[in-house]
Amino acid sequence: MNIQALLVERFQKAMIDIGAPADAPAPLTRSTKAGFGDYQFNGAMALAKSLKQKPRDIAEKLVEAVDVNDVAEKLEVAGPGFINIHLSAQWLAKQVEQTLADERLNVDTQTTQTMVVDYSSPNLAKEMHVGHLRSTIIGDSVAKVLEFMGHTVLRQNHMGDWGTQFGMLLAHLNDKLAHDEVAETALSDLEDFYREAKVRFDNEDGFADRARDYVVKLQGGDTDCLALWQQFIDVSITHSQDVYDKLGVSLTREHVMGESAYNPDLPSVISDLKDKGLLVEDQGAQVVFIDELADKEGKPAAYILQKSGGGYLYSTTDQAAIRYRREKLGATRTLIFTDARQALHFKQTELVARKADFIADNEVYQHCPFGMMLGKDGKPFKTRSGGTVKLVELLDEAIERAEKLISERDSDISDEERQDIAVKVGISAVKYADLSKNRTTDYIFDWDTMLSFEGNTAPYLQYAYTRVKSIFRKANVDIEAINADVVIAESQEKALAVKLLQYQEPIMQVASDATPHVLCTYIYELASLFMSFYEACPILKDGIDAEVRDSRLMLAALTAKTLKSGLDLLGIDTMEKM
Repeated sequence: MNIQALLVERFQKAMIDIGAPADAPAPLTRSTKAGFGDYQFNGAMALAKSLKQKPRDIAEKLVEAVDVNDVAEKLEVAGPGFINIHLSAQWLAKQVEQTLADERLNVDTQTTQTMVVDYSSPNLAKEMHVGHLRSTIIGDSVAKVLEFMGHTVLRQNHMGDWGTQFGMLLAHLNDKLAHDEVAETALSDLEDFYREAKVRFDNEDGFADRARDYVVKLQGGDTDCLALWQQFIDVSITHSQDVYDKLGVSLTREHVMGESAYNPDLPSVISDLKDKGLLVEDQGAQVVFIDELADKEGKPAAYILQKSGGGYLYSTTDQAAIRYRREKLGATRTLIFTDARQALHFKQTELVARKADFIADNEVYQHCPFGMMLGKDGKPFKTRSGGTVKLVELLDEAIERAEKLISERDSDISDEERQDIAVKVGISAVKYADLSKNRTTDYIFDWDTMLSFEGNTAPYLQYAYTRVKSIFRKANVDIEAINADVVIAESQEKALAVKLLQYQEPIMQVASDATPHVLCTYIYELASLFMSFYEACPILKDGIDAEVRDSRLMLAALTAKTLKSGLDLLGIDTMEKM
């Protein structure tokens, strides 16, 4: 159910009926002020010039011509030509009943496509840190929304598993194994392992030369070197998977597509670009010059694909990834989640790929940049000593803080239940604090705010959900079996019903723009409206007629299901009690 789309369709027909051009826009928005209806149509002003009439006269003609009698109880012209639309309480009631009976809550699927969602992408030479958080959870939520809308979603975890740094790491690992250490033990702390290898590379005689030899062997396909590399990769991926499991995201080993996977195609990328006349040799390197991104002096941007020594770069791998995703996976839309500092690189990558016909005109290549996670000092989030914060340690701290907060609240839950709730609240608090912010902006990481049971936070929404479910326990009514006629009489009932029926609108926006914060805002507004409804419209209070009680239970049931559905799409856990 998409109320906005339904109304736009009706108004577009009415506009044509009164003589408007067929391609005239039909701007329709939700009303933001009480008393001005539920939606507002603002198209009359734009038609004044083409119809040579006053906007208010056009609005009045539209009111006469539009067929919304089944949907709206009243249309009124306001100001210079706005049309306020008051939805029918009877129509809303029937829609609530139908939506509650539908497993998908009346959310329509879109024309299905095959889409790649490229997210997380840690460097396997090091442990995952807080810098990987945003890509991982934003990408995962968008992937879930796209699947919910009916698309085939192919998750791609473009891990950094190749490059010159691995020569240093493999030389160090080989020495560890030679001293009878097992790989899992040697690599139990990747940060320490990397630091040890770097110290040896910088200071130990002969080690740097050995490391470079390993790079040559690795790139040359040496069997023993590849086996050692594979050990390193397997242990590193296990580290990452432990974080994904704790974080509650849907990435698994099967979604890993490391940079190394594209190695066989890199020479072909170069040769194909040469054949198309796009590559130019410049100081020994192979470069595409991009006139569209020229600087102020008119000097085109240089997109290097092969170094003078013959080595390949991220740009080469990204071109190979585009080809693979189109030719092997059949993707028609690709979404890539990285921080905003890589925006220029991906703009260049897309321009070159389109010039080379690696991306067709009807295919979408969508870089989805995000801002940085900052500390309270407004600087990149670091440890107190200024080091990088390991993601697993951040999540463990979130659980500890949540358990302490929950222990301070009056509750009859057991210790086991408290620990389970602490995990769900702590992890969800970290995720939601990020997801609820516009992904394109930086945000301040604040433990006190994100773990608060007030405001637009995960704990507040999780608690709101348990509050709704508790109503059914008190009423001794099965939420899945409730089936009654809905009657909307009070303003709070209508406001809640309208919000419930708008669920598809934020989901469609997330699917289009990859902006989970839009869904977060909707869920928070829905929870807040339910609280207002619950206070103004008693459900289980003595003296309430059975018909009224059951009608309000229907609204409560749809609220619970909508909250759970939305939170599931965001990757936020819900529970029956807190």
